[in-house]
Amino acid sequence: MLTGCLGGWSSGLGWLRFFICIVLFPVVLAHQPSDSYLSLTISSNRLEGQWDIALRDLDFFLQLDSDKNGQITWGELEDRQKDVEHLAYTHLLLQADQATIPAQSADLLVAEHNDGSYAVLRFTAPLPQHAQELRLEYSLLFETDFQHRGFYQILHRGQTQSGVFSPFEKVYRCALGEAPTLPSSNQGFPAFLLEGIRHIWIGFDHILFLLALLLPSVLRRLRDKWVAIPTFREAFIGVLKVVTAFTIAHSITLSLAVLDLVQLPSRLVESTIAASVVFAACNNIRPIFVERGWIVAFVFGLIHGFGFANVLSDLGLPTASLASALFGFNLGVELGQLAIVSVFLPIAFYLRGSSFYQYFTLKFGSAAIAVLAALWLCERVFAIKLLPF
Repeated sequence: MLTGCLGGWSSGLGWLRFFICIVLFPVVLAHQPSDSYLSLTISSNRLEGQWDIALRDLDFFLQLDSDKNGQITWGELEDRQKDVEHLAYTHLLLQADQATIPAQSADLLVAEHNDGSYAVLRFTAPLPQHAQELRLEYSLLFETDFQHRGFYQILHRGQTQSGVFSPFEKVYRCALGEAPTLPSSNQGFPAFLLEGIRHIWIGFDHILFLLALLLPSVLRRLRDKWVAIPTFREAFIGVLKVVTAFTIAHSITLSLAVLDLVQLPSRLVESTIAASVVFAACNNIRPIFVERGWIVAFVFGLIHGFGFANVLSDLGLPTASLASALFGFNLGVELGQLAIVSVFLPIAFYLRGSSFYQYFTLKFGSAAIAVLAALWLCERVFAIKLLPF
């Protein structure tokens, strides 16, 4: 799509296509991320597991909300317990030495996570004596939601292994005998590095906040007008200040939240993130912080860090795994940001002198971002649904 945009710059329609690609295209793909959390303890003769699955995901497949009032009650969930268990356990294959071992349901509960209510399935599975290898294959929702992820932690021999199931990495293997378990790419640091990159790329409120800060980075405010910055070096330094401030700020609060030193209500965090996007976009239309975008990036970046922390906080990583997961996830977020900036800055610098960029892209683009973020803000403050994504 981006190639088509670049090829059309010479015409007015091409300008419009370019704007849609860099500003509006992410909106088309926007939807709430889908995650589940699987914990498994391996003992000498059995497995004990707990699997947290979002009620919104279960409702999509099973229509749990029987009275269509927008809320899933305990009674509605309990009535469909067999269907919930069937959906879950047919998408989690447990094998010992290539022989399937059945999951035996032990309990059904409900828990609150940062992003809503989850069904909690507790189960056990018999483990044959002298089994040498355990194999897990996870396939929940992958057929319908390519962005779904299953976060897992496996406790075995007094050590915990953490990782992420994805459409690319569906299998976990664990040696049960004397042989050590070999790490795979969906475990530990590599898994959370990739998850950090994915998280920033599907976090469209974070992307639009960063984009709103970057749009004026190739311009300078002079006599109440935007004029083009003369050199790429000057634009690069301005962008570096913004990105560095945002990185430092969200890294601080991400670490504090994951280490459970500071906690804020999820609804407050998500509402403030939406408000930050509105403010950053409106600042491009009626500037208050002229050439001081790094201040806005730092102040609101502190709140965005709490948003980034939701995934790792819900996983409940042990201390031994926390440092690696936190560093990998945070580094992934930074790499994801750098990829966005590396694409945006050269294009914006090339276009900075055009009236299209200074008026249409900056002002109309910022207005579009502000309107979208305002709708997000209303949804999050009043717990209502206004947008189809």
